[in-house]
Amino acid sequence: MGQADHVLAIDQGTTSTRAILFDAEARAVAIAQRELTQHYPARGWVEHDPEQIWQDTLAVVREALGAVELGRVAALGITNQRETVVVWDRSSGEPIHRAIVWQDRRTADECARLESEGAEGLVRDHTGLLLDPYFSATKIAWILDNVAGARERADRGELACGTIDCFLLWRLTGGAVHATDATNASRTSLFDIRRQCWDSELRRLFRVPETLLPEVHDTSHVFGTTAPGLLDRQIPIAGMAGDQQAALFGQACFSTGMVKSTYGTGCFMLVNTGAEAVTSQHRLLTTTACRLGGKPTYALEGSIFVAGAAVKWLRDGLHVIADASETDSLATRVPDSHGVYMVPAFVGLGAPHWDPDARGAIFGLTLDATAAHLARAALEAVAYQTFDLMDAMAGDGAHPSAMRIDGGMTANVWLCQFLADVLQLPIERPQNLETTALGAAFLAGLATGVWSGLEAVSACWQRRDCFTPAMDSGRRARLIDGWRAATAKILSKS
Repeated sequence: MGQADHVLAIDQGTTSTRAILFDAEARAVAIAQRELTQHYPARGWVEHDPEQIWQDTLAVVREALGAVELGRVAALGITNQRETVVVWDRSSGEPIHRAIVWQDRRTADECARLESEGAEGLVRDHTGLLLDPYFSATKIAWILDNVAGARERADRGELACGTIDCFLLWRLTGGAVHATDATNASRTSLFDIRRQCWDSELRRLFRVPETLLPEVHDTSHVFGTTAPGLLDRQIPIAGMAGDQQAALFGQACFSTGMVKSTYGTGCFMLVNTGAEAVTSQHRLLTTTACRLGGKPTYALEGSIFVAGAAVKWLRDGLHVIADASETDSLATRVPDSHGVYMVPAFVGLGAPHWDPDARGAIFGLTLDATAAHLARAALEAVAYQTFDLMDAMAGDGAHPSAMRIDGGMTANVWLCQFLADVLQLPIERPQNLETTALGAAFLAGLATGVWSGLEAVSACWQRRDCFTPAMDSGRRARLIDGWRAATAKILSKS
């Protein structure tokens, strides 16, 4: 039997569930994937079936593990779509409702009510977050209030809740472990990020019983082992982090001031602020980036709700493209967007606007606008929204020398160059774009000795490309002015 020098990462995302097996050089040696069904039961509502997530997870784990002898797998790590929440029965493990997804806006009115009563200051001070339906607490309360008997059962200690990492850990351990990590806990609106514990004032505010909540551990920690008989061998589950914090870790952004931006369904930019939980003056979030040895590292985060989802809409909603990869060639086919701006506020706007009632729009259409112009406008919108985040971060004192990028959209070379031009910043694309899964693998491997420390992890990161700014400053200014004018027209609070 060979040395235990491989780590399996479960990457449970918004649109798919994947398992990636990494070796000690951080190379992906096996990938398995299943697409996840999206459920839209009402306007602004988004749900996932937790049982599908579990069955898909089990299937992709078993498939990826088939690439090596099981004895060579040292540990398993989990990274997940954050804020998406499940409530389940402690006895049977069965969910009492579909998972409510981070994109879901059903609790917007409840958040507005709490804000009108002056609650946002408490939430902001303790959690680093804003009052928004994006986060988990109001989703949990909604399930308790809308599933018959759920609140009474929760009060009796019969129910458990958690983000997707927590639900998968429960299932993987056969119900033996109900726990999460500090990064996922910090996205619930129930966790004090400075004291690193569940907060009783917030639990009362959001009406979430303590009996529901999991234990909170470090991001690199042996949470438990897989249940006997689930796999051919029991494997330690030794790392967990929300997807964006995992990507920050996978990009080896360990020094204060380093920044990464991930482009998938949405876009999420995080800048490492070290041991200081910086309070943003520009409506960015303060969040736990990781916790090692009981010591938290913090980050400022900007969240864009729609990035790749806009391209998916062009494909599935408008049918103007057949495949997302076409956007690269379409964008280069035309000299510019022909004055077309897409503001993809399909589920409201995230940072720095935080407007759940904003809705998407396309401006500047003429009879000679084509599919190529729409595709280019969708890609440009990703860069413009990133500019808004970077501008806010600069206002909070973050001035990175470069930005590391990852996620499926970064395979698009045109987008990478446009990002560099709009941000006026070098854009670094790594050799391994699977940085979210890699971050989970690094965390699990650190806890089990596959990597000796952060220096060994950093040595695994390699840059593939660097895109440098090349756009004329006057043209850049005109494009940004056009974007700002378009955005101003769709804000509900303007």
